[in-house]
Amino acid sequence: MRRKIIAANWKMNFVPLEAKAFAAELVPLVDVDDVDVVICAPHVMLCPVRTATKDTRVAVGVQNMHFEDKGAYTGEISAPMLAHFDVEYVILGHSERRAYFAETDALVNKKAKKALAAGLIPIICVGETLEQREQNITIEFIRIQTKLALAGIDSADAAKVVIAYEPIWAIGTGVTATAEQAEEACAALRQVLAEIYDKDTAEKIRIQYGGSVTPGNAAELFAQPNIDGALVGGASLSLDFEKIVKYGGG
Repeated sequence: MRRKIIAANWKMNFVPLEAKAFAAELVPLVDVDDVDVVICAPHVMLCPVRTATKDTRVAVGVQNMHFEDKGAYTGEISAPMLAHFDVEYVILGHSERRAYFAETDALVNKKAKKALAAGLIPIICVGETLEQREQNITIEFIRIQTKLALAGIDSADAAKVVIAYEPIWAIGTGVTATAEQAEEACAALRQVLAEIYDKDTAEKIRIQYGGSVTPGNAAELFAQPNIDGALVGGASLSLDFEKIVKYGGG
């Protein structure tokens, strides 16, 4: 049975002092033994968040990284730099990165390979726009995104990856995919993973749902057989995140 993974995506929120205070209050509430909990913070908050999570089961992640280990890439952060700070997870290909910073599937693939090489676990985001859903091409679209993101990654590394299905029309809108819609998409992702690799590998890979996850809908989402947790945005900025984590247990 796959272990649930619930990741907080703080996006571009807090300043370090705020992050330190909030993490100190939140971490004891979500330091549980039956769910993997991750706080994905902005890079400048790694030190206070790492301090708050020290000697706990809560892991630290970030929201992006560069696709090279070093070089003339002003303003970028590499996977080896993140590993130095004991970062364990990195979100890649979030729809906001794709939309605002023109990130492509090929770029996500390059980043995923570098993350794995540095010992980081990629949380690879896929998801469709409202227009694509209305055109009934959701499944086709997320299958292609997944195939391109994992191109050239072998089954041993793929088994470590987390896939986050995040329908773009549900991110930050307050509109959540129904449990049935989310399960349909996650089941389709599981199927394409079996096609790329094999059924055993597909069963090992954890698939999250993301998009306006709240304490009010988490339990129903987590009850679906192919949903292995959540990537949580807005609700991770309050102590309500604890309630979502507790729905992931058991």
